[in-house]
Amino acid sequence: MQPRCVFGRTTVSTSGVIDTSDSVLRWGLPRLRDLPWRQTRDPWAILVSEVMLQQTQALRVIPKWQQFMTSFPTPRDCAAASLGDVLRLWLGLGYPRRARNLHAAATEITALGRFPSNLEGLLALPGIGPYTARAILAFAFETDAAVVETNIGRVLARVAGHRLTSKQAQAAADSALPVGQSWAWNQCLMDLGAVLCRPTSPSCECCPLAVRCAWRGSGADPAVGSAGVSTRQPRFDGSDRQARGKLLKALADGPVRYERLTGVMECDAARAERLADNLERDGLVVRRGRALQLP
Repeated sequence: MQPRCVFGRTTVSTSGVIDTSDSVLRWGLPRLRDLPWRQTRDPWAILVSEVMLQQTQALRVIPKWQQFMTSFPTPRDCAAASLGDVLRLWLGLGYPRRARNLHAAATEITALGRFPSNLEGLLALPGIGPYTARAILAFAFETDAAVVETNIGRVLARVAGHRLTSKQAQAAADSALPVGQSWAWNQCLMDLGAVLCRPTSPSCECCPLAVRCAWRGSGADPAVGSAGVSTRQPRFDGSDRQARGKLLKALADGPVRYERLTGVMECDAARAERLADNLERDGLVVRRGRALQLP
């Protein structure tokens, strides 16, 4: 079922930057997606959700986020656990370095005795980049901070009508942000990109920004290759990601000897040892003699 078209009053600037929030907020607030992390302002819960959402769809994240918050409701709880326990819970989300970085961030937050509440402090945490830091500011502290993730980046590029550099995308997002409404604005713009301004088959006829969008579905898509817009993932079947995931899943049940690597990872010996060595170098597995185990 297509969303009902709702158009608010808009103005068009010469810069091609979104310069009004009325139409987006009117469209978005009544139909925000029901995501559990939107019901909290706890910065730790927001951080966990943002790290999990990197390269993983929201519907897959929801049950894992709920499990994680039950097991590790505070940074102190996460820091007190072994990295191995965090990795066990992370299984199924992929990209285990995110779990390692989250565990490291929890350790740092615990050592600080507080959760950083400014951009500089958040960027100093392990594994926290500009997007995640701004997302915590906007969604936990409701500070005036504009975020640029893949959905918002796609909207910004299409409205502007050309690819944007990281600096241009952030500047466009900053200029569009309505003062005092960072939580609502970022969530609505994010959902607009997820629901209407999709990567393929966008619903331009229902978009509250259609009257001032420079692209509007005609010609080459300016969002392709634009800053913040994610690209299609490489094939998973037979990939190194799949082989690493199989090893980590096996390690969740106990140590795996080197002689079993090829069978567990379902690849040749040279590739299996290379991937195992990479996991060890990343601190995601440890070697005990001729066996590997989780940290």
